[in-house]
Amino acid sequence: MNMDDKAPPLVSIVIPVYNEEAILHAAIVDLREKLKTVAWTYEIVIAENGSRDNTVQIATKLRAKFPEVRSFSLGEPNYGKALRRGILEAAGTFVICDEIDLCDTDFHEAAIGLLQNHDADLVIGSKLLSGSSDERPWARNAASRIYNGLLRVTLGFRGTDTHGLKAFRRDALLPIVRACVVDKDVFASEFVIRAYRARIAIREIPVRVVEKRKPSINLLKRVPNVMKQVGRLAWAIRVHGDNGAAQDRGERMSRR
Repeated sequence: MNMDDKAPPLVSIVIPVYNEEAILHAAIVDLREKLKTVAWTYEIVIAENGSRDNTVQIATKLRAKFPEVRSFSLGEPNYGKALRRGILEAAGTFVICDEIDLCDTDFHEAAIGLLQNHDADLVIGSKLLSGSSDERPWARNAASRIYNGLLRVTLGFRGTDTHGLKAFRRDALLPIVRACVVDKDVFASEFVIRAYRARIAIREIPVRVVEKRKPSINLLKRVPNVMKQVGRLAWAIRVHGDNGAAQDRGERMSRR
């Protein structure tokens, strides 16, 4: 079901993209085709960030062709900043954070079902949960496990995965988004960790991950910045705790 021009969509699908000219058009066309059978209205928000290829031009053409597709460009390569802006600009009651090389509509439908039934306010598609299938190269799987182990040791993370597919009730998680202090590769992790710390109702469900193309950013090149951002996050949480999210929640309640 396509987005109704007269009303906001029920679901916003936010997809950060960087140098994705090879698969962007086909992935969005395929996603729209798969979404024809869903019972809810939707929009697709392409959050372009700093591409050096023709990603911007392709996103612009997709936006002009399909009324349910929106796009914006940051002008800098910053996954977390693009994802955050996409969430803040989303018009849907529910937000799905997706990846252009995944676009997993099985997760979409399962997650929206859980959210609509009030079984959770945040649903995480975990590639490390029992029952999942991670078909990426062994090095990327190992890196994910090491990274999540680091988050457990340094920040007390209680789940199995922070990156990848997520779906949530937007109004319930906006205070968490606004409280986040890091961006780039670690924003998604901070978002999930702060949600756990705020006792948001969270469900993890297993997903199948198949790599459709090589990562747009080399894994080893990401390590120094990720370590720096995790250190910054650990310091921010230890010094300031969850005051930002708590203050935002209080302000939202006072306006009701």
